[in-house]
Amino acid sequence: MNFIEKCLSGDAFADEIDDAVEAWSEGVEGQDLELNEFLGMTVDEYSAWMTSPSILPWIVSAHRNQRTLAQELECDRIKMAARASKPREAAQMKKWLEKIGKL
Repeated sequence: MNFIEKCLSGDAFADEIDDAVEAWSEGVEGQDLELNEFLGMTVDEYSAWMTSPSILPWIVSAHRNQRTLAQELECDRIKMAARASKPREAAQMKKWLEKIGKL
């Protein structure tokens, strides 16, 4: 079970992602997987998370709702900007979405 699946089943909280990354880095779990696979993220989701860690709840929500991250963000675009911990973070996310052609 990957990290996103653990979040969805209630076996992990989103704020435990650093522990999951550490377990992967130390070879405790997921040695045969790329980090994004171990976490349960697509390459685009992983890239977004690396750019803006506060995007993680939207990634989990996208999986819960069986949507792409772009679809999830489109459904919640205004709230995302309001909830960004810093204006710069919201600007970075907007730039990334424009770069991948989602805005």
